[in-house]
Amino acid sequence: MLPPSIKNPSQKIPSFPALACLISYIVTHKTPLIILLLSLFVGVIAGLLSTFFDLAIDAIMHFRDKEMRQNVSSPLLTAIGVISSSAVFCALGFYLVMRFAPETKGSGIPDIEGALDEISPVRWWRVIPIKFIAGIATVSSGLVLGREGPSVQMGGNTGAMICALFKQKSSEIRLTLIASGSAAGLAAAFNAPIAGMMFVIEEMRPEFKYNLISIKAVMIASIMATVVYRSIQGQAPMIELPVTHNAPLYSLFLFLILGGLFGGLGVIFNALVIALMGGFERLHQNKITRFIALGGVFGAVFGVILIFFPSISGSGASLIPEAVNEEMSLSMLFLLFFLRAGTTLLCFSSGAPGGVFAPMLALGALFGACFGTLCTSFFPSLEISIGMFAISGMSALFAATVRAPVTGILLIIELTQEYTLILPLMITVLGATITAQALGGQPLYSLLLARSIEKEQKKAALTTEK
Repeated sequence: MLPPSIKNPSQKIPSFPALACLISYIVTHKTPLIILLLSLFVGVIAGLLSTFFDLAIDAIMHFRDKEMRQNVSSPLLTAIGVISSSAVFCALGFYLVMRFAPETKGSGIPDIEGALDEISPVRWWRVIPIKFIAGIATVSSGLVLGREGPSVQMGGNTGAMICALFKQKSSEIRLTLIASGSAAGLAAAFNAPIAGMMFVIEEMRPEFKYNLISIKAVMIASIMATVVYRSIQGQAPMIELPVTHNAPLYSLFLFLILGGLFGGLGVIFNALVIALMGGFERLHQNKITRFIALGGVFGAVFGVILIFFPSISGSGASLIPEAVNEEMSLSMLFLLFFLRAGTTLLCFSSGAPGGVFAPMLALGALFGACFGTLCTSFFPSLEISIGMFAISGMSALFAATVRAPVTGILLIIELTQEYTLILPLMITVLGATITAQALGGQPLYSLLLARSIEKEQKKAALTTEK
């Protein structure tokens, strides 16, 4: 027996316009939906990698500090244990990098930029585990390195991994997911989703394929990575600082001067990184035994520094509140700045798997506090504090070296949740980037990528000649 609707052709069949529109949208926009869905998975996995990377380093450093405090009765044995463990950890990290994944040297961000420009291969199956383990080993050994570089590289490789596992052949999908993973890695490393998204859009602008879908994918990945991080680590800002008041308008010219100084420092910093990298490569000549020995020596030296001069080891995050809270004298600020500038340059240029963002933020805070101390002495009538200049300096050095001014501003705001200094931050960053550009300086990661391409071309040329 036929249903009534068929018996009576004049009766209209019920329609579902919303469902029809949804089906039509899915059919028409199949690729964009796949990208957005996969970017969600990329964000979750990149967030987990970055968060557990962070937790593992903290656990090792906490265990070592606990042992140092408990074994005060035998300081010699404690010192031997710290120095030897740092040497072994660092040597292990250097060995893993050279033996299994040379592309994991340094921060890895230039490799991601090369991948987005489709000139560098992405071997995610070896980069993710090696960067994770080697990065934990070197960073926890006390070297002056940040955790964000490995997080960005692991995140970008996570995007390539998801693309491969879901058998997506489209170049558009692959590149968008690599960019999304990179943003997610930085977002989770600093608990800063907006800065993570902006870093990819601003710093990787020559390589990033701009369109509405790719920007949405980057945003989704950054959000998911931050949600993962906060669900495990909590929602407090990574650097808690006292609330500051607005800088007087008639004091803003001081922030422009500070930015100009940072612009010059950024150019010098980048030039020294390139020079020192060449020096280290001539030293170890890419021979695995020499490279491991270099790591062992670095680990032992920073083991000693950890015991006797802890302020010039590690990422330097603990120094930022001290600089902002005016807890150090001018001479101590200058001393720490120059010592940490030297250790930062040596560690980052050595090829150790680690980033440079966090150490640069510490350097920026120290130099900004130096400048602020002088300003409060010369202009006592101005209602300014040293902390204002320290916070502004954090974003200025980042902007002068990486040449990503908007990212620098957003990163500091999200890190500290300090919103009253937006105007001084903008002015300082503007002065830093204009000065760096006027001096002919190039962005750090563009220099490193160009250097890497040049090395590969020379290697290929030698192979062809043979």
